[in-house]
Amino acid sequence: MYAKAAKDVVALSIFALCLTIPGRLRAQDSGSALSGTITGPPGVAVANAKVVVKNVATGQSIETQTDSAGHYNLQNLSPGDYEVSVTAEGFSAQTNKVTLVAGAVQRSDFALVALPAAPKPRETPPANSTAPTLQDLGISPDQAQGSAKDQARLDKRTHMLMLHQRLGLIAAIPLVATVATSFGAGGRRTSTTDRYLHLALGSAAGDLYFTSAYFAIRAPKVPGTKARGPIRVHKALAWIHGPGMILTPILGAIAFHEKSKGERVHGIARAHGPVGIVTAAAFGAAILSVSFKF
Repeated sequence: MYAKAAKDVVALSIFALCLTIPGRLRAQDSGSALSGTITGPPGVAVANAKVVVKNVATGQSIETQTDSAGHYNLQNLSPGDYEVSVTAEGFSAQTNKVTLVAGAVQRSDFALVALPAAPKPRETPPANSTAPTLQDLGISPDQAQGSAKDQARLDKRTHMLMLHQRLGLIAAIPLVATVATSFGAGGRRTSTTDRYLHLALGSAAGDLYFTSAYFAIRAPKVPGTKARGPIRVHKALAWIHGPGMILTPILGAIAFHEKSKGERVHGIARAHGPVGIVTAAAFGAAILSVSFKF
């Protein structure tokens, strides 16, 4: 009787064990896995990339990193929808969506895009540059890094002074030609054509000169600045060629009127030539003063 009862207990234990084994096997097979490879251009593995796997339903996240070969592997994940985010230094972040199935291994590979290189800082002009620097113009480094309003004023001043410089160089061409033709326009045997050519060249030089001067005079002033170096010489010479450019055409008009009546140039009109030469020389020196560093 006892032997029969013992056999019944053993039989029931074996039956219960058979019932639990499939359940355990199913529980082991219900977990999911996710793996993949992270690469960058041109297909090079990205090591130590940060991989974050977020369960969309629960909001829980799991984090891992890629190995030296760019691989990552996550085990025992619950089936469902996930967001996989990858970040790595020097690359743009990427996110993929995957759906994990029970008992299956899902792959999610990433090909990262390299971030553009940072722009190189603007190079400062070499020390032997002949162009006047901000310090030559009397603008300190602190003023150059001022407010937006100050920066706008500085930009406008720089632009207008550049126009002043270019127009001044252009004006030098007809000015030199005017001086060259003056020797033929004032002689005893001068022709009407010579005088009109001299007049036309002088007018062109004067128009360009005063247009250039307008940009220099109207350029916004930056408070607290002091001219130094070649700019001081340039401004000092303006006190010579500026009045000369006003006086020269006045004396020239008187001389032109006297020659047109067949008279010899006399009186103050005789100073037209010397004043014009001094004016042209001062103007040329002003151009040279900002062409060399000293």
